[in-house]
Amino acid sequence: MIMFLSVFAGVNLNKAHAEAAINVNADGAILVDGKTGKVLYEKNADSALGIASMSKMMTEYILLDSIKKGKVKWNQKYRVSDLVYKISQRRDLSNVPLRADGTYKVRELYQAMAIYSANAATIALAEIMGGSETNFVKIMNAKAKELGLKDYKFVNSTGLNNREYKGLQPEGTGAEEENVMSSRSVATLAFHLINDFPDVLKTASTPKMVFREGTSDQINMINWNWMLPSLDYGYEGMDGLKTGTTDFAGYCFTGTASRNGQRFITVVQNAKDASGSGGYKARFEETRKMLDYAFSNYSNEKLVPKHYQVKGQKTLPVLKGKEKQVKIYTKSALNMVVLNGEEKNYQPVLILDKNKVNAKGELTAPIKKGETVGYVTLKPKNGEKASFLTAEGQKKAQVDVVAATDVEKANWFVLMIRGIGNFFGDVFSGIGTTVKGWF
Repeated sequence: MIMFLSVFAGVNLNKAHAEAAINVNADGAILVDGKTGKVLYEKNADSALGIASMSKMMTEYILLDSIKKGKVKWNQKYRVSDLVYKISQRRDLSNVPLRADGTYKVRELYQAMAIYSANAATIALAEIMGGSETNFVKIMNAKAKELGLKDYKFVNSTGLNNREYKGLQPEGTGAEEENVMSSRSVATLAFHLINDFPDVLKTASTPKMVFREGTSDQINMINWNWMLPSLDYGYEGMDGLKTGTTDFAGYCFTGTASRNGQRFITVVQNAKDASGSGGYKARFEETRKMLDYAFSNYSNEKLVPKHYQVKGQKTLPVLKGKEKQVKIYTKSALNMVVLNGEEKNYQPVLILDKNKVNAKGELTAPIKKGETVGYVTLKPKNGEKASFLTAEGQKKAQVDVVAATDVEKANWFVLMIRGIGNFFGDVFSGIGTTVKGWF
């Protein structure tokens, strides 16, 4: 039995189709399936470019992870540092005003960051989690490595250019430095964020909220993601995720939208309009272009039914069992996002678990019904390979193959008789071969 070590790796199956259909006007862009991270379109996706406030997705991820692990509490209180106070008073930056002697809860700082991209609130959260923003930047870069990101560098928690810190930027970073990531890494971060912490979308999709409502410090926060359905560039199904703008990065946006059970993630960096100049609207128009293409041309199809058996591999031989073979089939159905009309262009491939079978592809009894013996994945018939953001996402594009019945271990007497039979079978086979050699 042929053992396939790897079916999918690094090449985008649908890239030619997508590039022929759309041309995103941005320095970097990517479109992926939100469930599996399958790449559907990319443009200059591996170049490290400015990300501005899209950086806050990493701060969000680390915060939500810290809360999940009990390191930080939603109702935990924070007393404003001198740096946070000074940044919060900058009205030329996105901010909610924070009092020098004020105390704020983690939840309201998080809402200000996720909805209004409040920079001082973000630094406050960095200080809560890291003790200082300097230390938190180290945590950000370590987490990026842990998540498998490439082509990135974090120099602060906010995405501001360090010049905005007026000399108070995190230690060890340059006065003019700014966070950078590739489109692929931004999409990978977003993929982890919404799949590991799906509740983030409840906050990210909030179009408006009043910060410190009922106090003299209240301020109306309108979400900078104007593609949320009730805002200026509303798009059906849009519920996240993060905008970003600086002179260096240009107009950037990580978007995600869901319709009829399908979710897509998009990234644009330094988006431009038809004239080639940047603009607030351009990032939304280029995002709309990708999402329209995705929802119109891709569908989530059942490519392998439940209890499917791969042709020519419907059973596996069993050693030391009451039965000499066992029927195998897929545990459940396998769905995957594919271009419309290309459902039949994929071939199911059986990958056996090398920890369960020997070099000859044989199982050893006893075997339990429902025991996993491998998995089925899909191989494009044209020989090309699909690209996925993460190994975890790729696993969602495969389905376990299990034993259909129990196979008990044969008793010693049966094994002895089989051994004798095999012995004489080998003897007679050898005699036959010798006799043939005489004539």
